[in-house]
Amino acid sequence: MGLLENRINGPRPRGSHGLVVEELGRAIVSGEIPQGAILPGDQELMERFGVSRTVLREAMKTLAAKRLIQAKSRVGTRVLERVRWNFVDSDVMGWRLGAGVDLDFVVHLAEMRLALEPAAAALAARHATSDEIVALYALAARMEDLAHTRESIAKTDLDFHIAIAECSRNPFMRSVSSLIEAALAVSLQLSSPALSPSGIATCAANHLRIAHAIAARDPDRAAAAMRAVIDEGVARITQALDVPPLGTAGGAGA
Repeated sequence: MGLLENRINGPRPRGSHGLVVEELGRAIVSGEIPQGAILPGDQELMERFGVSRTVLREAMKTLAAKRLIQAKSRVGTRVLERVRWNFVDSDVMGWRLGAGVDLDFVVHLAEMRLALEPAAAALAARHATSDEIVALYALAARMEDLAHTRESIAKTDLDFHIAIAECSRNPFMRSVSSLIEAALAVSLQLSSPALSPSGIATCAANHLRIAHAIAARDPDRAAAAMRAVIDEGVARITQALDVPPLGTAGGAGA
């Protein structure tokens, strides 16, 4: 289950290992456990979570792999600086999203998407097969359904963007899907296009332009259409946050 599905359906059931990872991960990313802090010792954590030493150590290995913590002999396990956290990891991104959405989060997410997704769309214009283009058109058409809920349009949107990443033939593009999921989860929470028929129509038309450009084998137009989709989504979210649009005086682009 991915980040977006977790936001829609609730988190999946976790065993004792997952519980330790979830609680400590959320506490670290939310700032409840600050950067640079030394975590309590094994015995204290074992008692707190009611787990064995083996389970605790495996959980610590998982958090270390997400670059949230680092263990050092004679020092203990320290929370790493935020700049070292692996935000491409879907759990880390989910914890960050759960800590609250602000303008900085929206801007940073948009900057990453703008750096990657237009390039993925351009590559898709070069490499997508005829069958893949047909599938993209089908996904764009699904967005036109006026009966969409917040959840259903977000799922369709995610499927469309992941399909483009796969059409790019670049495996790294597919691996950053957590960024796309996070953006759609924010939209789901704050300002879904499904809130109005005009929002659905605009969303569908914008995505259809991407499909048209890919079908026309026009990388530049595909990249531009993708940028427009991302910009439109950011505009909706910043409006919901009641802040100036990006690039205006007082906004993030100032």
